Amino acid sequence: MIAIVNIQGQQFKVEQGQEIFVHRLSEEEGNSVTFNEVLMAGSNIGTPTISGGSVKATVLEHVKGDKVIVFKKKRRKGYKVKNGHRQQFSKIKIDSITG
Repeated sequence: MIAIVNIQGQQFKVEQGQEIFVHRLSEEEGNSVTFNEVLMAGSNIGTPTISGGSVKATVLEHVKGDKVIVFKKKRRKGYKVKNGHRQQFSKIKIDSITG
Protein backbone atom coordinates (compact mmCIF):
# COMPACT_ATOMS: atom_id res chain seq x y z
CA MET A 1 0.00 0.00 0.00
CA ILE A 2 1.24 3.46 -0.89
CA ALA A 3 0.58 6.50 1.31
CA ILE A 4 1.37 10.19 1.27
CA VAL A 5 2.30 11.39 4.75
CA ASN A 6 3.29 14.77 6.15
CA ILE A 7 6.50 14.50 8.21
CA GLN A 8 7.71 17.75 9.80
CA GLY A 9 6.16 19.94 7.13
CA GLN A 10 7.29 17.86 4.15
CA GLN A 11 5.15 15.41 2.19
CA PHE A 12 6.60 11.99 1.41
CA LYS A 13 5.23 9.18 -0.76
CA VAL A 14 5.98 6.02 1.21
CA GLU A 15 5.30 2.31 1.09
CA GLN A 16 5.85 -0.48 3.57
CA GLY A 17 9.50 -1.52 3.99
CA GLN A 18 10.90 1.65 2.40
CA GLU A 19 13.81 3.53 4.00
CA ILE A 20 13.84 7.33 3.67
CA PHE A 21 15.76 10.30 5.02
CA VAL A 22 13.75 12.99 6.84
CA HIS A 23 14.77 16.05 8.82
CA ARG A 24 16.23 15.17 12.22
CA LEU A 25 13.67 13.62 14.58
CA SER A 26 13.86 13.90 18.36
CA GLU A 27 13.44 10.14 18.83
CA GLU A 28 16.40 7.94 19.74
CA GLU A 29 17.82 5.35 17.33
CA GLY A 30 15.84 2.11 17.44
CA ASN A 31 12.64 3.73 18.74
CA SER A 32 9.40 3.64 16.79
CA VAL A 33 7.51 6.77 15.80
CA THR A 34 3.95 7.26 14.52
CA PHE A 35 2.89 9.89 11.98
CA ASN A 36 -0.84 10.68 12.13
CA GLU A 37 -1.02 13.27 9.35
CA VAL A 38 -1.79 10.91 6.44
CA LEU A 39 -3.01 12.72 3.32
CA MET A 40 -3.64 9.62 1.19
CA ALA A 41 -3.53 5.88 1.82
CA GLY A 42 -4.19 3.48 -1.04
CA SER A 43 -7.27 4.81 -2.82
CA ASN A 44 -8.52 6.79 0.21
CA ILE A 45 -7.95 10.50 -0.23
CA GLY A 46 -8.26 12.73 2.84
CA THR A 47 -9.89 16.13 3.09
CA PRO A 48 -7.24 17.25 4.08
CA THR A 49 -6.20 14.22 6.18
CA ILE A 50 -7.57 10.71 6.71
CA SER A 51 -9.20 10.31 10.11
CA GLY A 52 -7.68 7.33 11.91
CA GLY A 53 -4.87 7.01 9.39
CA SER A 54 -1.33 6.51 10.63
CA VAL A 55 2.11 5.48 9.45
CA LYS A 56 4.43 3.68 11.87
CA ALA A 57 8.18 3.82 11.35
CA THR A 58 11.41 2.92 13.12
CA VAL A 59 14.33 5.34 13.46
CA LEU A 60 17.39 3.52 12.10
CA GLU A 61 20.11 6.16 12.53
CA HIS A 62 20.89 9.87 12.66
CA VAL A 63 23.25 11.09 9.92
CA LYS A 64 24.56 14.29 8.39
CA GLY A 65 24.01 15.24 4.76
CA ASP A 66 26.61 16.36 2.26
CA LYS A 67 28.41 19.62 2.90
CA VAL A 68 26.96 22.69 1.19
CA ILE A 69 29.32 25.61 0.61
CA VAL A 70 27.84 29.08 1.13
CA PHE A 71 30.07 31.72 -0.54
CA LYS A 72 29.28 35.43 -0.50
CA LYS A 73 31.24 38.07 -2.39
CA LYS A 74 30.86 41.72 -3.29
CA ARG A 75 33.04 42.72 -6.19
CA ARG A 76 35.61 45.49 -5.81
CA LYS A 77 34.93 45.80 -2.06
CA GLY A 78 37.26 43.13 -0.68
CA TYR A 79 34.32 41.30 0.92
CA LYS A 80 34.41 37.49 0.83
CA VAL A 81 32.79 35.08 3.27
CA LYS A 82 32.91 31.30 2.96
CA ASN A 83 30.79 29.09 5.21
CA GLY A 84 29.84 25.44 5.15
CA HIS A 85 26.71 23.67 6.33
CA ARG A 86 25.75 20.03 6.87
CA GLN A 87 22.06 19.30 7.38
CA GLN A 88 21.15 16.67 9.98
CA PHE A 89 18.83 13.86 8.88
CA SER A 90 17.20 10.79 10.39
CA LYS A 91 16.97 7.57 8.42
CA ILE A 92 13.66 5.84 9.05
CA LYS A 93 12.10 2.57 7.87
CA ILE A 94 8.34 2.42 7.25
CA ASP A 95 6.86 -0.50 9.21
CA SER A 96 3.12 -0.27 8.62
CA ILE A 97 0.48 1.92 6.99
CA THR A 98 -3.11 2.08 8.24
CA GLY A 99 -5.89 4.15 6.78
